[in-house]
Amino acid sequence: MVEESGDLEWASLTEIILGCAIKVQRALGPGLLESAYEACLNYELEKAGLRVERQAPIGITYEDLRVPVAYRLDLLVEDQIVLELKTVDHLTDFHEAQLLTYLRCSSKRIGFLLNFWRWPMRDGGIKRILNSRVPPLSSVPPQPSA
Repeated sequence: MVEESGDLEWASLTEIILGCAIKVQRALGPGLLESAYEACLNYELEKAGLRVERQAPIGITYEDLRVPVAYRLDLLVEDQIVLELKTVDHLTDFHEAQLLTYLRCSSKRIGFLLNFWRWPMRDGGIKRILNSRVPPLSSVPPQPSA
């Protein structure tokens, strides 16, 4: 998945998100349930002025059947970036496929797998996934609320 110029302009938003995740991991350490990290990361992201939705529902359509809540995104930031939180020994292809499915079903372009078990998170606990079926994000990234 090749990075495109429109995505590069979202670097500051990504930096805020990853900075908040690392702050939470440093404070809590590894070993808690995903739900604990989710609540704390949500708090940090909102404190940073970002709009965040926890357990955002996404649906699927099969023929004429609409399933309104087929999946739930751990965190959806600024209605654009999906965060899937894990507490596992290491991230696998399965985790990547899961996030890519969430991105495709929600028509979002960028997602991050954040593994709070991996210490420190920067050493293999962060994986960025791009959904190539969605065009690059707007060249003007959302600004955190003041």
